[in-house]
Amino acid sequence: MKLSLNRSAFRYSLGTRGEIAAAEYLRGKKFKILQKNYRCGIGEIDLIAEKGGRIHFVEIKTRSGHGFGTPEEAVDRKKQAKIVKLAEWYLQTMKLRDTRVSLDVLGVTWQENGEPVFRFIEGAFEKEDDR
Repeated sequence: MKLSLNRSAFRYSLGTRGEIAAAEYLRGKKFKILQKNYRCGIGEIDLIAEKGGRIHFVEIKTRSGHGFGTPEEAVDRKKQAKIVKLAEWYLQTMKLRDTRVSLDVLGVTWQENGEPVFRFIEGAFEKEDDR
């Protein structure tokens, strides 16, 4: 008997699987997905969504466990500052002025049974004052 490897099980990285699951999670919460993996000259934002007239810039972090902390703990000040710049770039490029904005983090942890657990933190951080 010849065994073959089921390559579809390895098709996506952990991070990509987390991003796919996160988008479905947000759709289930009535968010409209505007962009996935929005790239520009300064970097990439995982997901841009809209709900209730507010634009949500969502950083998605995925882990297979909490050995190195929760996924959302990985969004440090440096990463937050980059997300702020990306959000500003997007709003300027799309000519969206006076738009309500939320800078969010969505942590995805895959359980041993293969099911994801989500922790969505709306308004996880804000733009720091330019002092």
